[in-house]
Amino acid sequence: MAAYDEPPSGSFFSRLKTGLSKTRELLLMNVEAVARGIGPVDENVLAELEEALILADAGADLAREYVEALRATWRRGELPDVEALRAELKRMVAKTLAPRVAPLSVVPPYPFVVLVVGVNGVGKTTTIGKIAHQLREAGHPVLVAAGDTFRAAAIGQLRVWAERAGADIIHHKEGSDSSAVVFDALRAARARGSHVVLIDTAGRLHTKANLMEEMRKVVRVIGREVPGAPQEVLLVLDATSGRNAIAQAKTFQDVTGVTGIVLTKLDGTAKGGVVLAVTRETDVPIRFVGVGETVDDLRPFDAESFAAALF
Repeated sequence: MAAYDEPPSGSFFSRLKTGLSKTRELLLMNVEAVARGIGPVDENVLAELEEALILADAGADLAREYVEALRATWRRGELPDVEALRAELKRMVAKTLAPRVAPLSVVPPYPFVVLVVGVNGVGKTTTIGKIAHQLREAGHPVLVAAGDTFRAAAIGQLRVWAERAGADIIHHKEGSDSSAVVFDALRAARARGSHVVLIDTAGRLHTKANLMEEMRKVVRVIGREVPGAPQEVLLVLDATSGRNAIAQAKTFQDVTGVTGIVLTKLDGTAKGGVVLAVTRETDVPIRFVGVGETVDDLRPFDAESFAAALF
């Protein structure tokens, strides 16, 4: 069963809409005819729209595909004006994302192990705290593992989040072996009857081969201790990094077998098109999107809500 299936609240939709304002401005306001909301569709409008999609980091291939489809519809006389163009583009965005929407689902046998990976500064530790809180609210006993042993601040931050969420935590001192922390956490989870283990990791620079090898070691330890685990590998990506997020996704996918993506910092970025690009180019579903710092600002991703907020 799904860990929780509460739809995004009105207030969250409002924050998502506000967060996507810069992307919306780039996609629509910069296309003069679309911004006015009146007038016919023509080749200039379509060319401007293709450029805007690329600038929003939707990807050149997807931008071209969208505009070619819109051009064909226009030539059939089915796009009488720019309002129809906006409506059709909204439908296309939702259709692109819909097959890649899948909420995090926590199911037996327990413990259900979630490995959380990503580079420095994307918000992994905060994301773990928010997910731990939501899973606890859904009735799951949660244990978090402070696998980012390179930063004392990360351990302290995770302890605060665990206390706030009512989750157990296993941590070692700064500089300890991450694999040892994970080993102890999984043993503790079995002993305590935890349903979910959320494992934090250091901010691996995706270009550093030795650090990626250490990530592989953590994955091996998890698999030895809990057969079939990790059941979920969540990659946290910073939406403001745009196309660089795609490169990170592909590298982590090769190393850890990413099963889901969390997109943070959607608030205030002009690169919201990366939501389209990352799902299209990696074929990995988006589990959550984040639009702020509070616990309620991370929610399960919904394609219709995203498309509605964007337009």
